[in-house]
Amino acid sequence: MASSSNEAREKLLSSTAPDPDLYEQERAYDSDEKVVISVSDDDDEEEDYASPPPFSWRKLWRFTGPGFLMCIAFLDPGNLEGDLQAGAIAGYSLLWLLTWSTVIGLLVQLLSARLGVATGRHLAELCREEYPRWASVALWLMAELALIGADIQEVIGSAIAIKILSGGTIPLWGGVLITALDCFIFLFLENYGVRKLEAFFGVLIATMAISFAIMFGEAKPDGKELLIGILVPKLSSNTIRQAVGVVGCIIMPHNVFLHSALVQSRKINTAKKNRVHEAMKYYSIESTLALAISLFINICVTTVFAKGFYGSQEAGTIGLENAGQFLQEKYGRKLFPILYIWGIGLLASGQSSTITGTYAGQFIMGGFLNLKLKKWVRSMITRSFAIVPTIIVALFFDTEDPTMDVLNESLNVLQSVQIPFALIPLITLVSKEQVMGCFKIGSLTQVVSWVVAAFLILINGYLLFSFFSEEVRGALLSSTVSIGLIIYVVFVLYLILRNTALYSKLTSRFSKNS
Repeated sequence: MASSSNEAREKLLSSTAPDPDLYEQERAYDSDEKVVISVSDDDDEEEDYASPPPFSWRKLWRFTGPGFLMCIAFLDPGNLEGDLQAGAIAGYSLLWLLTWSTVIGLLVQLLSARLGVATGRHLAELCREEYPRWASVALWLMAELALIGADIQEVIGSAIAIKILSGGTIPLWGGVLITALDCFIFLFLENYGVRKLEAFFGVLIATMAISFAIMFGEAKPDGKELLIGILVPKLSSNTIRQAVGVVGCIIMPHNVFLHSALVQSRKINTAKKNRVHEAMKYYSIESTLALAISLFINICVTTVFAKGFYGSQEAGTIGLENAGQFLQEKYGRKLFPILYIWGIGLLASGQSSTITGTYAGQFIMGGFLNLKLKKWVRSMITRSFAIVPTIIVALFFDTEDPTMDVLNESLNVLQSVQIPFALIPLITLVSKEQVMGCFKIGSLTQVVSWVVAAFLILINGYLLFSFFSEEVRGALLSSTVSIGLIIYVVFVLYLILRNTALYSKLTSRFSKNS
């Protein structure tokens, strides 16, 4: 059974793959860029293991990297803002939801890694081959919109941090221009190899962890309340909005595409079953460790603001732009002003997330459009997509203007509505034997994955409904939104039903009638 499924998979890949020369240019990583996994001369990558080898710390180190780049999307400025608002308004009560949301995020990212390891292709490439041209172009546009929305928030977050650390000398638009240069940092590091790039992101994550841990130590939150908040589910009508924000921030559409490409940075012979199983095992461990660290950082931020501002008059007014000032007023001057500790952590968050956004943009554009552009050209294009609208935002909006809150909420909605266009293709592909061979997910995992997808879509549907009910006014605008919503729902249903018997019956009946 396994051999026949592998044959089907190889047949599909050989029939749909582009010209070898073109495909060589289009791969996520060239062969000479990939990290060698073998830890001894006897470990020949071209040979399969007779049986799964024992656990090796050295091999885990070789596989460590992609998961930590992936976890940065769980630590971007949008997530930090969701954390601080949840803590200030809901106290410790939503820590359990933050924990379980991270577990859900881990499940999604493990599916993405599984797809990339088993097929040797990333999600954007496989979507291009799986769906008709019109559908793959639509999916690409949705992915780009989600990426632009995330990037605007990340760049603004970095610009706010630069403004804080410069004592207000550098205005918001100046911070945006400085942040735009991170594209060149990325290109510079990429030339020195994958491991150097991963080490750079490791330093940024460590900077965040240390900064927010220092804040945690200075705030001295209640340990008992913290533990109860993590273990005991609690949700009130007053905190539903913050709860939706916590869940909605966890799944970033571009991150699903990114992780399926990042795992291909290691030399893995996908034709050897035990080699693929080994890679999946180590990537699962590495991703779990990375998200455990991201959860620690998110909990630190939430509890600091829960301790300092829950139940206060300022709780409802705290946002990313004024959080540092509130912290400074609350906790005063210690050995090092907490305002600057917050600024350093926020800068590390913004810089790391914008650079990974550039990375994701390369894979998304190259995979969907099958472009034969050099990496630096793609980086400049994807960087421009976000920087131009961000500069406009920085010039016309002040961070203390209430309109900025509406803009942030609009960007959150923009990303939320894109979630089905990453999750549904991912679950569809990892469930197909023709694509995954013997590595397709089992029935139980399929059920759990679809339940999680339905839950996330409903949560973000609530966010969408809440936003439009408050912000959309006028008959013309309401009609336009309604038409767009109908098209959106139809496309989502198409993606869900496309490979089912019901869809086949409907299309055949339609063909007969026409």
